[in-house]
Amino acid sequence: MKKAALIILLMFFASTSLSAQEWLVDIATAQKAATKTDRPIVLVFQGSDWCAPCIKLDREIFQSEQFKLHAKDHFVMLQADFPKKKKNALSEEMTAKNNALAERFNKRGIFPLVVVLDKNLNVLGETGYSKTSPSAYILEIDGFTK
Repeated sequence: MKKAALIILLMFFASTSLSAQEWLVDIATAQKAATKTDRPIVLVFQGSDWCAPCIKLDREIFQSEQFKLHAKDHFVMLQADFPKKKKNALSEEMTAKNNALAERFNKRGIFPLVVVLDKNLNVLGETGYSKTSPSAYILEIDGFTK
């Protein structure tokens, strides 16, 4: 009985870790991955602890199994977070990197902003939050790469 429960538990953790979203936080690392895999970069500007549409986008789209499974094989996911709460503060280095990304790709300061880039960091398209399904959101992002 204990052995069967352990096996089921291990299978659960294996399946959840396989579909885990891999978010990069460094543009150079993302560009290398995009070049190696020939995938677009999906750069997400968010305020994870203050921006309601950002939180909804994460919960409704990015955390969905459908999006995670698709992203794993089709996108390089890059996150630029701009938290406001002290307890969520980023390091000075990370803050500087995210500010540099915003200066280049989010000059209007829109949150959330999803920017799709090719491996040479050319902008292919932009979107944000809308009340939609993960499959519709995937189609929108895929449409920028065609």
